[in-house]
Amino acid sequence: MTGQRSDARRNYRRILAVAEAEVAAHGADASQEQIARTAGVGSATVRRHFPTRRALLEAVFQERIEALCEHAHRLSAAEDSRTALLEWLRALVAYAVSARGFASILSYEPPTEEPTPHSCGERIEAAGNPLLQRAIRDKAVAPHVTFHDLLTLAVGIALATEHHEDPDTQAGRLFRLVVEGLSPGHGTAGVRGNSVSALVTESLPNERV
Repeated sequence: MTGQRSDARRNYRRILAVAEAEVAAHGADASQEQIARTAGVGSATVRRHFPTRRALLEAVFQERIEALCEHAHRLSAAEDSRTALLEWLRALVAYAVSARGFASILSYEPPTEEPTPHSCGERIEAAGNPLLQRAIRDKAVAPHVTFHDLLTLAVGIALATEHHEDPDTQAGRLFRLVVEGLSPGHGTAGVRGNSVSALVTESLPNERV
């Protein structure tokens, strides 16, 4: 029994390592069959560890999901609620742009798949929604803005720029347009830099939506 558990753990690690490489190369369309062949296991073994494609992608991006959740928790103590929310959104967009396939697990789960317990979407919302609600309470963000609105914008930017010749710069431009739309009359004042990655560490003034 112990030997079987050890084999299962080794298979899991091998499959996940191969999956990380395949997803980096092919995004959310990475073939589970190809992953099985490269890992030297059967397709049934892959599906035993990862019953759905979404489950596989969530395992591949586990560290990024954890990092985003931890970042949100740290920002919950920030003095300015709007700045905290926008900083977290910049990080979310940056992650989604830099890692092929990551945006796909932030979107709604296909109806043909059973939702994964404690799914990525649920964890991201649980971490990020308190930042939004705090900003709404402070009247720093319009009350009609929902977390799903923000997630949709982040996913949309990542997917729209995935095949752009310079996705980081283009995503930064689109993010600035989003901020301008959230803050009528304020333009993009305070949103500096030409790329999403450059924006991640910058702070924004306390503009009002």
